[in-house]
Order: sequence, then structure tokens, then C-alpha cells
Amino acid sequence: MKIIKKIFLFLLIALVIAQFFGPEKNEGDLASINAFLAETNPPEDVKLILKETCYDCHSDVTRYPWYNSITPVNYWLAGHVKDGKKHFNFSNWEGNSIKRKDHKFEELIEMVEEREMPLKSYTWTHTEAKLSDTQIKSVVDWAKLVRVTYSLMPQAE
Repeated sequence: MKIIKKIFLFLLIALVIAQFFGPEKNEGDLASINAFLAETNPPEDVKLILKETCYDCHSDVTRYPWYNSITPVNYWLAGHVKDGKKHFNFSNWEGNSIKRKDHKFEELIEMVEEREMPLKSYTWTHTEAKLSDTQIKSVVDWAKLVRVTYSLMPQAE
């Protein structure tokens, strides 16, 4: 029993110390999204959907919930954001080729239509991010229109 108390005390001390450390926050400027918005011209309803459901994990601007100050939760969230930005980053839009942008929109359409995005783990705590059928249709219709405009642009070889 004495060893269990020592292990528990050690873990408690380690957890308290860990609270003073954490991953770097993803706190960029909203202006980083402007190039994406200017190029893709989403209607107002889609802009709101993107803000409420996508930007936290797919841009340089994350709105952190209160529980992000708890280690190890903050590392878990940081991993989600890093992975999300790897797949689709609204803040790094200008650096992509037309072909890559078109492919990202193809993936966006697929993920939203199949209800794989936003993630269930995100909508549990962000209920405003649960997309209705009407919202899904709005996003998909806009994304398909963007893909049409990309198909009409000259492709770099």
C-alpha cells in the first residue's frame, strides 16, 4: 500500500508541474484568411459556417476553449490543429498551385458530404459546428462553384 501512495504522489506532483508547460498556441491573425476569402468568395452564410466549424483547426486562428489550459488536453488539441492544418490550411492559401487548391476543394466536398467534417470530437463541445443538411448543401454548392472557377484557370506545368 505504501508503494501505491508513493506512485500516486509522484503522479500528482508530475501532473501539477506539467500544468506550467504546454504546446505553442495557434494564435495567428484573422488577416491570414483574407487571401482565401478573396479568391474563393464564399457567400455570407458559408463564411459564417467556415468561421464556426473550420477555422479553429484549419487556419492560423484558433479559439481555445477553457479546458485548453489543462495538460495533457492542450497537447491533444494542439495535435488536432497541426493535423487539420496539414490537410487544409485557410491561412496558407496563396502558396498553393491551382491544381492543389482544386484538390483541397475536392477533399472538402467529400469530407463535408460524408459528414466526416467537422469531427464528432469537435462538435461535442462546439454544438454550433454541427452542420444541418441545408448548411452542408450551401458549403458543397459553393465549393463546387470554386472548383469550376479553378478548372477555367490556366494550369502551371
